[in-house]
Amino acid sequence: MEADTTFNIGVLAKATGTKVETIRWYERVGLLSAPDRTSGNYRAYGAAHLGRLSFIRRARDLGFSLDQIRTLLDIAEQQDLPCEAVDTIAREHLEEVDRKIADLQALRRELDSLIGQCRHGRVAECRIIEALAPTGT
Repeated sequence: MEADTTFNIGVLAKATGTKVETIRWYERVGLLSAPDRTSGNYRAYGAAHLGRLSFIRRARDLGFSLDQIRTLLDIAEQQDLPCEAVDTIAREHLEEVDRKIADLQALRRELDSLIGQCRHGRVAECRIIEALAPTGT
């Protein structure tokens, strides 16, 4: 898409793999600037919107929070700054990802243990149901 080309929200959505409702929501929360309107009052997006939305989508795909993305976008607009702040955000996010992986691995071990206790008998004797039931019942 050329730099001076404008396109509607459907084209932007398709180009970035983002739902139209999500694009409108990003506008409402201030992550994406509201586009100009055509004479027919349709949104007219440009290359800057496409670039910014692509950035947002990629950051979301990597699991960054909206607050982190907002900060990264603000930093990205200040090209002369050192990238230490970006590195800090990325490292903090990596630590969070590592914590989630550890939690998921613990969950997997617990589920594997429950499944391993299955005797393929009746539900009344099912160790999985027993483990899920509230204690004391």
